[in-house]
Amino acid sequence: MTNELYADITRALSGVSDPELRRPLTELDMVESVVVDEAGVATIGIRLTIAGCPMKDRLTADVTAAVAPLAGISKVNLTFTVMNEEQRGKVKSLLRGGAAERFIPFAAPGSLTKVIGIASGKGGVGKSSLTANLAVAMAEQGQRVGILDADVYGHSIPRILGLMGQRPTAIDQTFIPLEAFGVKCVSMEMFKPDRKDPVAYRGPLLHRVLEQLLADAYWGDLDVLLLDLPPGTGDLAISLGQMIPNSELIVVTTPQIAAAEVAERAGRIGHQLKQRISGVIENMSSFPCPHCGDPIDLFGTGGGEATATALAQLTGTDVPLMAKIPFDVKLREGGDKSLPLVLSDPDRPASQAIVKAARDIAGKPRGLVGMSLGISSSR
Repeated sequence: MTNELYADITRALSGVSDPELRRPLTELDMVESVVVDEAGVATIGIRLTIAGCPMKDRLTADVTAAVAPLAGISKVNLTFTVMNEEQRGKVKSLLRGGAAERFIPFAAPGSLTKVIGIASGKGGVGKSSLTANLAVAMAEQGQRVGILDADVYGHSIPRILGLMGQRPTAIDQTFIPLEAFGVKCVSMEMFKPDRKDPVAYRGPLLHRVLEQLLADAYWGDLDVLLLDLPPGTGDLAISLGQMIPNSELIVVTTPQIAAAEVAERAGRIGHQLKQRISGVIENMSSFPCPHCGDPIDLFGTGGGEATATALAQLTGTDVPLMAKIPFDVKLREGGDKSLPLVLSDPDRPASQAIVKAARDIAGKPRGLVGMSLGISSSR
């Protein structure tokens, strides 16, 4: 094998990325050996991060597609070995940006990922369905999006995204979020022995679980991370504000005034933790009667406006009512069938309202404007 051919193969392999880590094989030091015999048969050794890597077939296809067209190559064979502990340690350090210890990348002062907690005062307002549909809509708009299903007790995001029973690939203590509809996802459900098992954790342990899900996952470069928070003003809502001070909140309510009053409390706890209240979304709003077209206020009216007004007065800033999502049984059916409404029926009024809200949420470009840079002035 000539030096020129070796260089060509190396360049070709630098264009092949690990399907899960989304980094070039050469950068991850996954290329163990390259040998080309006199007949032009290239034998390429690849180090897998873990034994039984589920992406072995994908790697075989991608490497073959990159190397086979090169001049002087008649055939491509791949052999696989598994990284040792030291090699995996280097990969983990690379994924953490060189940091040796566990850290939450979204909490770093220079992080450009917009972290938004989707909160509600009480359960049953459709918070998880909205979170999933908002994320999928953003992904369809070209955003790099992740969901952390932080509702440890009532996790439902895997069902809505069709990820039930699937497990993340783990590299020691680092794991790769699962992906569906272009959205990366991590949920407590993915780590339980059986998805039917209940979670009975108390305060300090809940804080540690949220920390692990944020820090031990390799999220890659995200534009937006949505956190589906548990309802109410408990431990996890407080932990989010403490772990990621630059996170924002979107409060979900129904039109019912009783629900709006409880939703306001979820916004108040975020304000106490110095989180920015980005806006309010009213779910299950008025919808037209299928017979006469007159509006049906199944859950009353005015809850979204009341919540936004109260939180604006509290914070002294503009807290917009970002969207009023019409009540639509198809939204619920989409969650049960693991096919979000914004994909299955994008022309429905509920889908259009969600897509507009997603565009507004993701519309602000990433940047450091308004973020503390840790700089002080002195005379």
